[in-house]
Amino acid sequence: MTASNSKKVLVVEDEREILQLVTHYLEKEGFRVLTATTGIEALKKVNNEKPDLLLLDLMLPEMDGLEVCKRVRAMPEAAMLPIIMLTAKAEESDTIVGLELGADDYVTKPFSPKALVARAKALLRRLERAPSAETTHYRYGPLAMDLGRHEVRFGEKEVLLTAKEFGLLEHLLRNPGRVLTRDVLLNTVWGYDYYGTTRTVDVHIRRLKQKLPLLDEAIVSVKSLGYKLKEL
Repeated sequence: MTASNSKKVLVVEDEREILQLVTHYLEKEGFRVLTATTGIEALKKVNNEKPDLLLLDLMLPEMDGLEVCKRVRAMPEAAMLPIIMLTAKAEESDTIVGLELGADDYVTKPFSPKALVARAKALLRRLERAPSAETTHYRYGPLAMDLGRHEVRFGEKEVLLTAKEFGLLEHLLRNPGRVLTRDVLLNTVWGYDYYGTTRTVDVHIRRLKQKLPLLDEAIVSVKSLGYKLKEL
């Protein structure tokens, strides 16, 4: 039995043909699939069904995907829920807003269902990865990360991070002083070779700095390459 057999995916899409196609490919890989066709229905199912992954269309009736994403991220119990947004190429500016609101990744339409399933698996694999026996805790000044508990604290206060924010911070803490290219970060943290825009990384770095102001000066942008975490 593969890991996907026990995973529940909520697909939120109002175009029936796309919904059926994505559902078919996910079920073929052993996922349990829940569906919703409106933003309101999506929120109810996130709250009641506790899915492991959310595939969220941007344009929805009643409430759009951006508002759904925002409301999901306001639920403490859904802080780590991986969210992939489905968007049309013409909606790129909205896509960046989606990333700012807490989406982990996005896929533009038209997309390959197989590629979408591979992206979903990569996100879930990253969450399932057991912490290394060598290091399960990291400290950076008053910032502490506990991989076993999947917890980040700043002093006495717990800071809620999304799955990708957590993975990105972990990789930076593992490699202080090293320049990490955007491609390396996408490959390591998102778990796949990425051939599109690398803005995803930039937005997640910005979100990390907003949630943990200590990192505002600690994470340095290296022109045309990527980022590095200053050594203390």
